[in-house]
Amino acid sequence: MHPLTIIGLGAGDLDQLSLGTYRKLKKANFIIARTDQHPAVTELKADGIEIFSFDNVYEKHDSFQLVYEEIVEKLLQLCIEHPVTYVVPGHPLVAEKTIQLLVEKERQGIVKLDIAGGNSFLDPIFAALRIDPIEGFQLLDGTDMKRDEVNMSQHILIGQVYDAFIASEVKLSLMEKYDYEHLITIVTAAGSVNEKLRTVPLFELDRVTEIDNLTTVYVPPVAEMEKRLKEWSTFREIIAKLRAPDGCPWDREQTHESLKKFLIEEAHELLEAINEEDDEAVIEELGDVLLQVFLHAQIGEDDGYFAMEDVLQAIGSKMIRRHPHVFGDERVVNSEEVLQNWQEIKKREKPQPESLLDNQKSYSSSLLTSMNYQKEAAKVGFDWPDINGAFDKFEEEWQEFRMEIKNGTKSSQTDELGDVLFTLVNLARFLKLSPEEAMIHANQKFKTRFNFVEKSVRNDKGNFLDYTLDELESFWQLAKEEGKNS
Repeated sequence: MHPLTIIGLGAGDLDQLSLGTYRKLKKANFIIARTDQHPAVTELKADGIEIFSFDNVYEKHDSFQLVYEEIVEKLLQLCIEHPVTYVVPGHPLVAEKTIQLLVEKERQGIVKLDIAGGNSFLDPIFAALRIDPIEGFQLLDGTDMKRDEVNMSQHILIGQVYDAFIASEVKLSLMEKYDYEHLITIVTAAGSVNEKLRTVPLFELDRVTEIDNLTTVYVPPVAEMEKRLKEWSTFREIIAKLRAPDGCPWDREQTHESLKKFLIEEAHELLEAINEEDDEAVIEELGDVLLQVFLHAQIGEDDGYFAMEDVLQAIGSKMIRRHPHVFGDERVVNSEEVLQNWQEIKKREKPQPESLLDNQKSYSSSLLTSMNYQKEAAKVGFDWPDINGAFDKFEEEWQEFRMEIKNGTKSSQTDELGDVLFTLVNLARFLKLSPEEAMIHANQKFKTRFNFVEKSVRNDKGNFLDYTLDELESFWQLAKEEGKNS
């Protein structure tokens, strides 16, 4: 196979090319361009240099990845026949996907590359925008824009913004983080005589008519913390500031132990918002839960034991290990097999407990602990054959509880009440119901109905003591009816 020579045409017109690069192009026997939509290609053709292009490949595919892959395959086929000079905009190793694919082919020993260089668009872009890259900048591909790649505190340069469609996709990705009115600059043909800069609000990005293959979108950094609130790093910055020596006295005093009750409270408030199907409340309560996670991570970092990166690594590693059907070659048929795999992997990773019930206790919920204990016991056959046995056991425990109410002590009554609740959890397990959710729902239902009774009392006599129990019960029944109709 003949060698493949790669030459960068710079960011603008022919004047940007070095004399040596121009001479190489003049001597080349066969030149093909990724695209002829470049001012240097037009000028070279005017000088009598024959240049073919892959523009027709773009018309065949709906994705740029397929375009780039076909261009590479065609280049390899051409190199079998004769030496090839492949020309691309800018510098070959800056924002040029086909070159990266070719470099991989070279590593595999398929082709020999001679990369002749060329001026990238970065230097003229920095000059045109008057920015210093040492302040921190990112170069992103507009054809593969990912929201989570964007660092709002840095200068953002987005290349490969060829047309209005790509500009629209870039705009939508950016608007997931930036204000719609955030000013951006559209740079065209930087460093050439046709250089043009236009500054517009972000929402107008895809409405600018002059967008072509020499277009770069510049997004300036956001200095104000309040305008970077959609970034994880900003929230971490906020928590660190709260815990700093000159931060909030209350936040600085907190420990893992002192925060436990708040995590439980916030989790229950989140469950309530989910049950009420209130999206705004879910957003707020998820934020409160997230606050607890970040506070614990910051305390770990302040104490020198661990940081948020350790938390992320631990959970990310666990998700990858325990989902071999997603991140590996294993195959599963349904979610039941997923759960079986999870438990098997978990057993291999953790020391086996002496008792099946070890590690099943839930410190946040006695109901959940009961459910966990009963599930583990059932796995080894310690269970009623059907729900009828569970119902009979409930009736037995209920009668024993009633007897203790008549004759027992507070201690024995508490013990028997626990047995009743335990059998109720067992019934819930047979019916595949969550006793925790049921209790949350019952509490909320009581609160809603009692609020109705309170409102009825205020709107009438104004004092609970002015009503008989039967009258209050009538309000309760009205509340039940209103709940059924709402």
